[in-house]
Amino acid sequence: MMRSMFSGVSGLRTHQTMMDVLSSNISNVNTFGYKSQRTTFKDALTQNLSGAGAPTATMGGTNPRQVGLGMTLSSIDNLMTQGNAQSTGNVTDMMIQGDGYFRLAKGDQFTGANLNAGAAEVYTRAGNFTFDAQGYLVNAQGFYVVGFGVNGANPNPAVQIRLQVDPTNTQAINVASNGAVNQIDNAGNSTTIGFVSLAKFRNAAGLERAADNLWRVSNNSGAAITGSPGGTGLGQIVPGALEMSNVDLALEFTNMIIAQRGFQANGKAITASDEMLQELVNLKR
Repeated sequence: MMRSMFSGVSGLRTHQTMMDVLSSNISNVNTFGYKSQRTTFKDALTQNLSGAGAPTATMGGTNPRQVGLGMTLSSIDNLMTQGNAQSTGNVTDMMIQGDGYFRLAKGDQFTGANLNAGAAEVYTRAGNFTFDAQGYLVNAQGFYVVGFGVNGANPNPAVQIRLQVDPTNTQAINVASNGAVNQIDNAGNSTTIGFVSLAKFRNAAGLERAADNLWRVSNNSGAAITGSPGGTGLGQIVPGALEMSNVDLALEFTNMIIAQRGFQANGKAITASDEMLQELVNLKR
């Protein structure tokens, strides 16, 4: 009798987790670059009442008799589909049309303007960048955007830098779809200060969330494969736009109903088991 109660408890716990994930998705419906999550379930342990019987010369075989012992969480998946574009007109806003990620690093990962070898990086799809007081291109948390140096009119992947304009001699800035960041000085001359670099992963869904719209490499994501916008699998940069959350509210509300009914059904199983135990107790009056 107690098996059914504990099976119901396992159902309550996992459906609560499902509801937690759904609520997080809905709360981030307007978060730039947010990637929604999905819960999947699996059955838990099974108690064997009898094993399978092999056919004989006179009798057919019999199937095993097993009683399930509830359910448990199978996975919480990251859904890395592209979000919709929102045009902002802000020159430092950037959206990736493709599978790439912006590369970010803290200041202690650089020596001067150059990125240290083996530097700890984080990654993001939220391209709401600004230039700070020193002219560096940074995200909302102050992480520096990692870019490539310039080799003529092309990016130089061998030189990885934090992108910087001269704040005392800049009247305008523009960003090209290939990641080129151009500074227009007070005399009207245009200079490419560097190229925004991107990263991709063999298993992007395996990235680990690091809060603040950031991701970091995990044991199952694979190492970052860096390159310039337009490279294979990296995508192009859309300047003056931002990627919105990929949360589908219609789907989330539908799944919320499913989670609620699943929770209620498991609660009913516990209630029914309790009533059966009460009947058993009442046999002796």
